[in-house]
Amino acid sequence: MDLGLQDKRAIVTAASRGLGRAIATELIQEGCRVVISSRNVKVLEETKKDLMTKTGIDPSRLYAIPADVTKENDIAQLIAKSAQILGGIDLLITNAGGPPAGTFEQLSDEQWLFAVNQNLLSVVRLIRESLPYLKKQRGGKILNVSSVSVKEPIPNLILSNTVRTATMAMLKTLAREVAKDNIQILNLAPGRIHTDRVQWLDEQRAVREQRTIEEVRLDEQSHIPLNRYGQPEEFGKLAAFLLSPVNSYMTGQTIFIDGGAIRSM
Repeated sequence: MDLGLQDKRAIVTAASRGLGRAIATELIQEGCRVVISSRNVKVLEETKKDLMTKTGIDPSRLYAIPADVTKENDIAQLIAKSAQILGGIDLLITNAGGPPAGTFEQLSDEQWLFAVNQNLLSVVRLIRESLPYLKKQRGGKILNVSSVSVKEPIPNLILSNTVRTATMAMLKTLAREVAKDNIQILNLAPGRIHTDRVQWLDEQRAVREQRTIEEVRLDEQSHIPLNRYGQPEEFGKLAAFLLSPVNSYMTGQTIFIDGGAIRSM
């Protein structure tokens, strides 16, 4: 199927690794012009070079702009520079690293505030800066990378459970406000996708429970009907579909990609 993404202009944050990189890779392969962003300049440039090598993309179709999405000025500059380079914005993918693990009594006010800034305000600010460009061209798509924790809280991740759910509520409300401008907003919630973040979570659990990583992984897989972790490529392909013109009648939805792990309706 031709997704119709050729020459669409996309911005992907936290794209130097993990789920952000997976989305950027698929968009590149579908013919998009892409700006990837991350706060680590060195890693970002390495990612750009690696993506160019693996996809064979023309250098004029892939750009790297460093930005820390916890900083308001960085976000403003990222969107302004991207729009100038690309000649506009069609697709905005909001993504950021997850908050630290911990229980309620282990976490300080500073950690709570940082999580809000990282996973809620970053999305608010990225969208706020991008909306004028999307409205000017009378349409576009916004995709936020979330977590299945918005449906079923994950033990020891109270920060992520709380803030990502708030972000989902904001996106659901905003989707109705901007639908008249032909702007679609979606929230993509991964379960156990085999990324560095999930590897770290497994390692943290192994330490807490004095078990091996393999034991933890086998236990996690036993709760997934498909009996395995998802791959970043699978996540990236679903994201590309949701961002494509083929997906013309969905907005305000949270889509789960979790191998069937969530039990609720």
